[in-house]
Amino acid sequence: MSQKRRDRLLRELPLYVMIVPSFVLVLIYSYGAMIGVTIAFQKFSPAKGLFGSAFIGFNNFINLFSMPNIWTVVRNTIVISLWKMGGGIIVPVVFALLLNEVRQNFVKRGFQTLVYLPNFLSWIVLAGVFMDILSPSSGIVNRVLSALGAAPIFFLGDKFWFPITMVVTEIWKGFGFGSVIYLAGLTGIDPTLYEASEIDGANRWKQTLHVTLPGITSLIVLMTVLSMGNILNGGFDQIYNMYSAAVYETGDILDTFVYRLGIESAQFALATAAGLFKSVISFIFVVASYYLADRIAGYRIY
Repeated sequence: MSQKRRDRLLRELPLYVMIVPSFVLVLIYSYGAMIGVTIAFQKFSPAKGLFGSAFIGFNNFINLFSMPNIWTVVRNTIVISLWKMGGGIIVPVVFALLLNEVRQNFVKRGFQTLVYLPNFLSWIVLAGVFMDILSPSSGIVNRVLSALGAAPIFFLGDKFWFPITMVVTEIWKGFGFGSVIYLAGLTGIDPTLYEASEIDGANRWKQTLHVTLPGITSLIVLMTVLSMGNILNGGFDQIYNMYSAAVYETGDILDTFVYRLGIESAQFALATAAGLFKSVISFIFVVASYYLADRIAGYRIY
């Protein structure tokens, strides 16, 4: 080893030492735990353990895909995820564009802080809040509907309204964080472009259409492509805390399905098989999303 490399190693040694605890934790709880995927190929018995249970190959996957509701669960996951992804792109972009037009900084910062706060609240807290707000008997939303002459809606117990409610509440919770990203992108647009367009007679709408939007198009494409990796993540925390058996047909997703199989029904092998199926598909989407992000937007993680 050259003297230069030795000096660099000694200089960076404290940083490597700081990384060691995190590296060990990741090694144990992320990579070490992956040995548990062998349960998906076993007739698993807790009494016999991981290494004593009989190996049965792909039988668990055959049984899993033979279940009558598995494809309904997959469909629900994809539909809810796609709606959340679409709304999670459109709403933050629109809000960022509108907020960008506000000239008073204190007003802009106030709105930005206000919409960003829900991002810090857990779904356990928000689930209780929404259950009260959306209650068909005493919720404020249904009181307003009743005052307008409409029939009350059971948002969390109706098969049609439940997925819509999940999408809307997820967008409400997260659009503040997304808008911060797009507002940061808007600051990178050259101000002289607005000055030139104003000289050419463009009003604020034309400037937004021909200067602002093109200026953040690459960022929108990047965020859209990167979100593809979450196409099978329908939002376990949110849905588990607000769903019920009445809405399984349209609200049950892979994560809640796996939870019920493994924790509530103790079908550990089937639950592991379902989780492994989701992980493999998600891995493919993640790889594809980063490839597209590199090809389309020039984004790289190194």
